[in-house]
Amino acid sequence: MTTKLLEQAFSEATRLPEPEQDALGAWLLHELAVERRWEAAFAGSADALAGLADEALDEAREGRARDLDPSAL
Repeated sequence: MTTKLLEQAFSEATRLPEPEQDALGAWLLHELAVERRWEAAFAGSADALAGLADEALDEAREGRARDLDPSAL
């Protein structure tokens, strides 16, 4: 099923010259592939991120954390 907005975008794209259609198609396929890679990367890192967050909270509770000083970076 295609949404009305996507159908409208495709309809507009079909009016473009062929090289622009190809460029738009290549861009869209690239963006979709990048999005899939980001989703996979984040899905596989949830446990690691939770562990890092727990570690940071422990350090803060124990007084081992300090405020970030951007000028010291």
